[in-house]
Amino acid sequence: MTKSEGIAAIFDQYVMQTYSPTATLVSGKGCRVHNPERNVFMDFTAGLAVHNVGHCHPKVVEAIQKQVAALGHVSNLFYTPGQALLAQRLSRLSLGGKCFFCNSGAEANEAMIKLARAWGHEKGKYEIITMQNSFHGRTLATLTATGQSKIQKGFEPLPIGFAYAEFNNLESVAAAVGEQTVAVMLEAVQGEGGVLPATEEFVVGLRKLCDEKGLLLLFDEVQCGMGRTGKWFGWQHYPVKPDAFTLAKALADGIPMGALVATPELSAVFKPGMHASTFGGNPVVCAAAMAVIDVIEEEGLLNHAEHMGELLAEGLRMFIDKHDQILDIRGKGLMVGMVVEGSAKEIVDVCREMGLLCCTAGEHVVRFLPPLNVKEPDIEEALEMVGDAIAEIYGEDEGEDSEASLADESGGHDSLI
Repeated sequence: MTKSEGIAAIFDQYVMQTYSPTATLVSGKGCRVHNPERNVFMDFTAGLAVHNVGHCHPKVVEAIQKQVAALGHVSNLFYTPGQALLAQRLSRLSLGGKCFFCNSGAEANEAMIKLARAWGHEKGKYEIITMQNSFHGRTLATLTATGQSKIQKGFEPLPIGFAYAEFNNLESVAAAVGEQTVAVMLEAVQGEGGVLPATEEFVVGLRKLCDEKGLLLLFDEVQCGMGRTGKWFGWQHYPVKPDAFTLAKALADGIPMGALVATPELSAVFKPGMHASTFGGNPVVCAAAMAVIDVIEEEGLLNHAEHMGELLAEGLRMFIDKHDQILDIRGKGLMVGMVVEGSAKEIVDVCREMGLLCCTAGEHVVRFLPPLNVKEPDIEEALEMVGDAIAEIYGEDEGEDSEASLADESGGHDSLI
């Protein structure tokens, strides 16, 4: 039995099987990770859009080590400088209002749902319209907000207060507005729903609809925030602003953290005692988050993510011409989905065998989420493995043998980009 198999055996015996792990990982650096046998994988999952600055970035590691040696936790009964400075920074990057800190994306979305309900309470408004195929978390409220019946199955009865509309269909949202509607909630790019971006027409129309009907416009930025799409936040791709949005995943680079960010007006709704989080915004997670923001700014990772995302998408589009089973490439920045006719999981599994970690976004979308500081040679290497995986599953295209012969004669393959 290998070390990987031994760890997996203990895991399967003692950890509730809410996931189906496929590899054992023990260390990482940048966009590469290793298993106990020292095999190397190119990581294009980045912890599910968590390690936006790569695994073990030295600046983030140093910030965490320094802070945990000074003060790890004191609760929110006391002021801490890191939380104050992080809130100031996020406010200045976005809506100019205030922040609430918690421990995960689901908690951040719960906080945003509560804030919206508190805002509409005196008017008797509480219902939030969310989008079909959305994903907002696994708590009872956020799985109900999630517009996917497979996520909700087995947990009925579900909480009241949610209605569903078709993503990128303004008429569908307008038709769902009722007397109890308080807000519209969406992702700028649906992640678990298939890496599907919102159109500008849809988002601009939502802002106008919310203004006309007296509703809040809320964005879930848990997966597509913190530079993932080439902007700090996905909603910044559109010429409108939300009333509030949430963050998590990449905010503290793997140290559990969530945040709710709201406009000054909406921020004033929460009063002492209305919401809380024991660990939310403690000194260690805030130190990590401040370091993440520093790295993104100092290394110019917003523009870099946009450029690398274009190269990745361009390389993946080559497979559309070669294989009828590859249907579309979509996304924003380094949040890229490859839509396939058959099983996305089959491609993910073969890619892993070849040394590339990617993931699915539904049954028919292969999702690529590399760190924002991924380099062009890394993308070339990943595209080669994707191409090999596709060829193994669907067969080689007609021109591939002749291309390989030319590559052999010249001494190697041309760049895929």
